[in-house]
Amino acid sequence: MSWVYFALAAVAEIAGCFAFWAWLRLGKSPLWLAPGMLSLALFAYLLTRVDSDAAGRAYATYGGVYILASVLWMWAIEQRVPDRWDVIGVGVCLAGAGIILLGPRTA
Repeated sequence: MSWVYFALAAVAEIAGCFAFWAWLRLGKSPLWLAPGMLSLALFAYLLTRVDSDAAGRAYATYGGVYILASVLWMWAIEQRVPDRWDVIGVGVCLAGAGIILLGPRTA
């Protein structure tokens, strides 16, 4: 279930950050900030739903998921096709995220 929360959190964070990007970089209305802030609050809430014994571990794992979601956003929303370095980088980050989240822990 953690991966679902990570994925939903990533969408919420990227959408919220993109609202600020649209306002500051694309000249969109400041009205974009209201849904952007709500989206960022939803992101924070969703990240607390992840099954992890430590917030830092959840945040570190989320970093890999965020990188994947960012590259998918670039591809789907910004119409920029990821290159092989994007794909390799995502793979490395997801491997690291998996190690952090799923690695055996000692008591």
